Amino acid sequence: METPGNITEVAPRVWVVHYDWMHVNITLIGGSDGPVMVDTHGSEKQARIVADDVRRLGAGPLTALVNTHNHWDHWFGNDVILSEYGDLPVHATDFALDRMVESGGVHDAHPAKHSRADEILSTTLRPATHGFSSAVALDLGDRAVELIHPGRGHTAGDPVVSGPRRRRDRRRRPGRGVGQAVHRRRLLPARVAAHAGPRARPDDLLHGRGPRARSGHRSRLRPGPARRAGHHRVETIRDLASRGVPVSRALEQGEWPRDPEQLLSAVRLGYEHLPRAQKRLPLV
Repeated sequence: METPGNITEVAPRVWVVHYDWMHVNITLIGGSDGPVMVDTHGSEKQARIVADDVRRLGAGPLTALVNTHNHWDHWFGNDVILSEYGDLPVHATDFALDRMVESGGVHDAHPAKHSRADEILSTTLRPATHGFSSAVALDLGDRAVELIHPGRGHTAGDPVVSGPRRRRDRRRRPGRGVGQAVHRRRLLPARVAAHAGPRARPDDLLHGRGPRARSGHRSRLRPGPARRAGHHRVETIRDLASRGVPVSRALEQGEWPRDPEQLLSAVRLGYEHLPRAQKRLPLV
């Protein structure tokens, strides 16, 4: 029997719901009009549990969905959530939306090898409805959420969900002129990205701009150790590149905090994002 998700409030009105199956984290960002949900899980059965958890949270009816990318365990729950909450906009990057639409409602081969294949493959597919190329803002009433596509991450279509921000209030207050902001817009400590960690951009990790909540696969929300490991990877990549070590030899010559074979994609992307000034010859 499937159990409800474990709900953790990681910032004011920002909740991460963790599910043991696939170690999926789904994020809800609340606003006065209702929350936006980031990802919907990987099957009809599991999505019904997600819908029950949203009701249990009591943050109001959903106003929009976001699919972080086109892998089945992040958007196969769309149909159930939309059936429960109405015809909501479903946002995804143009890349992810195109891949969902290209499926034509036909499941790909990967879930067929899963231990719960029958459950997954019996799910009705409903793709995202609203694509964006670089950035889009979602209005939650008293807050705005920004969807940003900074470049390739876990896939070529992963966005970062940034926010929420407090709206400007331009009402007159004693001692303030008309048009002056009563409340400064403030970014709360919550960013959501799919499978962020080692795939985040080097400068984001180095300067502490990486995600605080993951809407990917993670058994525990422990951003501190993950961020320290990210800093170590970034400095290692920069050191290797500055000494002219090519990416093809970076894994064998660097000191890494985990199995180097698991960092192949992260190291390659790190080299790609380094400024030209930080690369030294020979890099062949």
